Amino acid sequence: MKLITAIIRPFKLDEVREALTEVGVSGITVTEVKGFGRQKGHTELYRGAEYVVDFLPKLKVECAVAESSLEAALEALANAARTGKVGDGKIFVQSLERTVRIRTGELDDDAL
Repeated sequence: MKLITAIIRPFKLDEVREALTEVGVSGITVTEVKGFGRQKGHTELYRGAEYVVDFLPKLKVECAVAESSLEAALEALANAARTGKVGDGKIFVQSLERTVRIRTGELDDDAL
């Protein structure tokens, strides 16, 4: 089992959710986050004063998948989140040692 964590642009969430659903991902967790990478923030003008926005709003999308579904989920997520511009985000993949469904006690792939 793998845990996929993706940092994406907020307006891409619906496309990412639909793409993951189409490849069989049964659930995702979304968290509003702020951060920066190569984009390094930007300047904005508010009431005539210029200020720097260092941390940009992003979404962190997390989902657990079986290893057999990993490549399809990664491809779907990347294609749905891509705009082709700096700041599209990143995808991280980690191994999951154990998954437990709290309600039923199912383990690992059965708990997904």
